[in-house]
Amino acid sequence: MNKSVQTEVEAAVFRRLIDHLDAHKEVQNIELMILADFCRNCLAKWYSKAAADKGESVDYDEARQIVYKMPYSEWKDKFQLPATPDQLAAFEAKQQQK
Repeated sequence: MNKSVQTEVEAAVFRRLIDHLDAHKEVQNIELMILADFCRNCLAKWYSKAAADKGESVDYDEARQIVYKMPYSEWKDKFQLPATPDQLAAFEAKQQQK
């Protein structure tokens, strides 16, 4: 596979991941952090960094709007639940493993 096609495939996979996460708003960021050590916010940070590496300016809030498909504050109000004590304990245990 040449680099151009590889880049197109990778971009398509990224868009599919964003669509998948959007279709599963019930999956909380803390759950993603516990299970996979990344979340939607991480994707936004990676997006912003990748843009900067290419000389483009996409700040964190702009990147979160791309990842969440809406302003983060709106997504948080509509879909983010408070972390449970069990989730917080699992997250803390995961952080201590690092």
